[in-house]
Amino acid sequence: MNQTQVIQQKLMTVFPSYGSPLKKQLAIDETEKIFRTLAGSLAQQKSSWSTISGLCSVKNDFTTEPPVLVNKKGTVFPLWKIVLDFEMTWLKKRTKTVSVLDYGAVGDGEKDCTTAFKKALDSGFRRVIIPPGNYVIREIEVPSHTELVGSGINRTRLVLHKDAPKKARLITNKHHLNGNHHIYIEGMSLDWNVTRLSSTEKTATGGTYSSGITLAKVKYAVIRNVKIINPGLHGIDVTSTLYNYSGDGLRATGGSQYVWIDQIETSGFGDDGITTHHSDYLFISNSYAHHPSGRSHKKGYSNSNGIEVDDGSQHVTLVNNHTAFCFGGVEIKAHETSSAASDVQIVGHFSEHDNRSYNFRHIGHHQGDDAYSKSAFGIRATFLAACYPQTTNLYTASTPRSLVVSAYQKVAIHQFFAVTKQENRSDKIAIAIQYRAAEVAIKGIQLRNYGHAKKPVRIGKETGRVYLDGYVV
Repeated sequence: MNQTQVIQQKLMTVFPSYGSPLKKQLAIDETEKIFRTLAGSLAQQKSSWSTISGLCSVKNDFTTEPPVLVNKKGTVFPLWKIVLDFEMTWLKKRTKTVSVLDYGAVGDGEKDCTTAFKKALDSGFRRVIIPPGNYVIREIEVPSHTELVGSGINRTRLVLHKDAPKKARLITNKHHLNGNHHIYIEGMSLDWNVTRLSSTEKTATGGTYSSGITLAKVKYAVIRNVKIINPGLHGIDVTSTLYNYSGDGLRATGGSQYVWIDQIETSGFGDDGITTHHSDYLFISNSYAHHPSGRSHKKGYSNSNGIEVDDGSQHVTLVNNHTAFCFGGVEIKAHETSSAASDVQIVGHFSEHDNRSYNFRHIGHHQGDDAYSKSAFGIRATFLAACYPQTTNLYTASTPRSLVVSAYQKVAIHQFFAVTKQENRSDKIAIAIQYRAAEVAIKGIQLRNYGHAKKPVRIGKETGRVYLDGYVV
């Protein structure tokens, strides 16, 4: 079985109806029905950060996309993907096929092939083929109108040169300031070569650097069938040119748009496996993020998530993904001085041994003395499995949870499963709705091995209306 099928099989062991296209559609329809009953009006407060420059703008999009679609084979996708498919078809008709071997690349694991890749890519309108082999590079900058195609994750391997600086990425787009468009990357393994650093130093330099793949200000892109090994910061980061911390209610300008990330495996990442920042219309599917190193953070304080939908992201869809041994399996969030991610749809996720399987929060907008979040709203989720959340050395102060919702409003979850170890303990908590979360509804809850827990579902006093299986708490 391929990775897509493996993830689907895992989910079907928990949710048998996940294997039926019709039942899957009905479950998604029920999530949407629940979501539309929620009020979710955000507190309207003036931000203390009033300066707006060319690097940030006011968040004024509070819309939610139509619910995802399910085809006859059971494949789930957002409606806007039709636009991306058209653009990628247009790209394939306009590229000239070349091989990196024609420009001097040698896949012997020794020769520096950076110049050969640069010549092969030229100024775009190229389909650059990478035959089987191990290619040493310092960083590849991909121009617009480009397809970069390897021979498969087990045959084509790109590895960072031993002298590459810590800030190096394996692949990024060529122009972060002006942006790029129409980029396709497929069929290769990317090794960040963490062994070139000492075993005790942090693996990232900050900003958008040190990742496996960084797309900054890119419109229309697809990344498929790629394995990313030990990246210093993120496996994949889809982002704006610069991260923005100008205040809640503001977003960075120059974000990426219309990006599909599919069939990715990433491990050993210093921070997050797949992450997004200040970008719109993003689709992450059939991917597996597991066993982070956490080495971009201080030891014991690593918020390393499998999939993170972060600051200012909008209209994001996650389908049929798997995370394991991370701090957070899926984290939808923002830092205190940034706008929260909004309008996120999740269909089918299998979290395994993550500390917090699902963590939806806006940091610094939680408790009584904090300002209400102006931007944390709009999460729809169907078929979420939280299997054996556990303590972790990544973040030693964090207690295991299958689901935490903090500060977010208008959150609808249908078909939620959580299982923990069989233990005679009364302090276990499966679900925590807390810290000014409001208009949260969860239907179809299955909790296993929480029988000894004194209160496996906890609702904080600060919260607004919370509904569990149709009942108001």
